[in-house]
Amino acid sequence: MRLAPHDAPDFLTLAAGRLRPEPPRAEEALANPRGDHSLDDVPLVRPLSPKPAAVLVPVVMRETPMLLLTERAAHLRQHSGQIAFPGGRVDPEDASVLAAACREAMEEIGLDSRFISPLGYLDAYLSTTNYLVMPVVARISPSYILNLNRDEVADTFEVPLSFLMDPARHELHAREWQGRLRRYYAMPYEGRYIWGVTAGIIRNLYERLYGS
Repeated sequence: MRLAPHDAPDFLTLAAGRLRPEPPRAEEALANPRGDHSLDDVPLVRPLSPKPAAVLVPVVMRETPMLLLTERAAHLRQHSGQIAFPGGRVDPEDASVLAAACREAMEEIGLDSRFISPLGYLDAYLSTTNYLVMPVVARISPSYILNLNRDEVADTFEVPLSFLMDPARHELHAREWQGRLRRYYAMPYEGRYIWGVTAGIIRNLYERLYGS
């Protein structure tokens, strides 16, 4: 019988058995990358040379697990107002993908590493903006404290993981991008429009936990 993440033990069981214990190497990830191009089989122009990035996929360990997401500030030049995971570019000074994701979470929303317990990794995600994003899935203590950087983040909110892991909520939308109609996942939730890279990573989480 397939488990559903309606409570914390179910989710932790799935995470322990199905998440990657280590992030994929860049050469492995670039051999057949998943990403914004995948739904429409858009051909990739090789050689690929994306910039490395990392995001934290923060699962708050309440009785019913919740996914913590951010709303980017409206004045930002790129991706303003969009729903996102805490994260950003991996700096040369970062010791690892995990270190980069935790640093970005601290810088963006003030989430201290003492509230973060890494669980594993998803497949890397190649964005149309030429970033190779490494998602770090982590359990977050429900007693977490935030201090938002208002220059980057307008708000944070939680979504039940059971909602996001329901494939019926994974809507396929489309819009024109560089003269071509492109499809993407969207997961509207209580007035919030979760789409693009964020929705793509959530879809990958679903496939990693529930795929055959």
